[in-house]
Amino acid sequence: MVPGALTIIFLVLGFWPVAIFFGVVTAFMAYFFRDPSRQPPTDANVVVAPADGLVTRVGPIDPDQETSATLVSIFLSPLDVHINRAPIAGKITDISYTGGKFLMATDARASSLNEQNALTIEGEKITVVCKQIAGILARRIVCWKRAGDRVELGERFGMIKFSSRTDILLPENVDVLVAKGNRVKGGTTIIGRIR
Repeated sequence: MVPGALTIIFLVLGFWPVAIFFGVVTAFMAYFFRDPSRQPPTDANVVVAPADGLVTRVGPIDPDQETSATLVSIFLSPLDVHINRAPIAGKITDISYTGGKFLMATDARASSLNEQNALTIEGEKITVVCKQIAGILARRIVCWKRAGDRVELGERFGMIKFSSRTDILLPENVDVLVAKGNRVKGGTTIIGRIR
């Protein structure tokens, strides 16, 4: 890590103020890129949060349609863990990257206008779409999986660097168990139950 190396170099050279500055940057980077171990639930009929953060939206994609999919949006602040995790076990049938803007992640338009990477995961009972969406600070979306790969419930599949948003589209046969204002943890918080 570059800031860590610079910290050591400036310490050796005796430039304490500069070394302290890079030491703080190093500590923040280590904190930001942390990757805690998580134990997902064992129930096969649940959907877990794909990211840590604050639920900022829960609602139907098309309010006029009775069987509309439900959108759950999770805002990740710079202080949240930025690892994305599989909300269900299944096969990744499609990964679609779309370039775009870098609007504030809490902006309702970010879901359609911002740079994003959408993964379609087909499980035994449902198929979900999980979107990694860049925010105003985020400039890099990372996805470690490819179409055709299988993922287990709660398995890491990527990360979004700095503040960002993760959306998940749940089919109508999922009872949504979270509401706007809830805080969730990726891979462990149950956000839906399959009927």
